[in-house]
Amino acid sequence: MTDSRTPPSFQLAYVPGVTPTKWVRIWKERLPDVPLTLVQVTPAEAPALLRGGGADAGFVRLPIDRTDLSAIPLYTETTVVVIPKDHLMAAAEELSIADLADDIVLHPLDDTLEWEQLPGKAALQRPETTADAIELVAAGIGVLVVPQSLARLHHRKDLTYRTLLDAPESRVALSWPEAEETPDLVEEFIGIVRGRTVNSSRGRGRTQPEPEQKKAKPARKPAPRTGGKPAARNPRSGAPKGGKATAKSTGKRGKPRGR
Repeated sequence: MTDSRTPPSFQLAYVPGVTPTKWVRIWKERLPDVPLTLVQVTPAEAPALLRGGGADAGFVRLPIDRTDLSAIPLYTETTVVVIPKDHLMAAAEELSIADLADDIVLHPLDDTLEWEQLPGKAALQRPETTADAIELVAAGIGVLVVPQSLARLHHRKDLTYRTLLDAPESRVALSWPEAEETPDLVEEFIGIVRGRTVNSSRGRGRTQPEPEQKKAKPARKPAPRTGGKPAARNPRSGAPKGGKATAKSTGKRGKPRGR
């Protein structure tokens, strides 16, 4: 966080599965004098961290408690089911919830998917984290339904995943503490995430466009002379008076020369 007595800095929180690399790179290009610090946080801890001033803004998974927080939904993730590579379902490219009916489906405590009814068979107890659930899948105890980014984050050679077509989806949002006026640095980061250019951004990174140079007006061509009388022409030959008529002007052919 920043105040008038300390140099400006920016703390950005993010939950597992979100990769803020692209936005951090743009920040460093536009505001090289303002250090950005990444703070990894669990989905459950993210709202309290933002309200308490532990970060200026953060990438969170919806839904969250929006009390005293603003949020902009950014994108929706594909949902997948993580299974052992030798599982029968690995032969399919896509699956449905009905395909999980005979399997134990693990439901970790940090799951952010909104289920009306959990699929498959319930496990005896819920794993603490998604990482713990992945270990159980590798041990052959069950399967796990997660956003695709978490399946990639916890990739193992002995596991694979398949798209689950009719499952709930996870939405990722950018969130920050509500205020009467959004701080400049937060506004700057919102602009980066939304794809604003340097000149269209509202924050410190904005630069004024260079004034356009006036183009020099092209010189005018001299107007044709007026007032002078056109040269009189011979009514027969069409040639100007005082000049010699030519064969071309009279239309007459000359006599052929003797051979």
